Amino acid sequence: MDKIKVEICCGTACYLLGAASLMSIEDELPAEVRGKVEVEARTCLELCEKENLGGAPYVRFNDTEIMAQATPEKVLERIVELAGGDA
Repeated sequence: MDKIKVEICCGTACYLLGAASLMSIEDELPAEVRGKVEVEARTCLELCEKENLGGAPYVRFNDTEIMAQATPEKVLERIVELAGGDA
């Protein structure tokens, strides 16, 4: 199984609106999914322009799925779902 790719937008708006709290998400992963996830900080995912900042902070999963207004709880829940576990 390929690793679940999680990209956290750390552009200025996203960082100020909560991405800073997402940066330690790897430390909070349940043990059963820890090795299945690759978390990366990205300079900017260029999504604020399209959404007029209303959805920041943004997280992208596996290069395709976008989560707006991301919180550590929402991101952890989605990672567990993608790994095939129970949230």
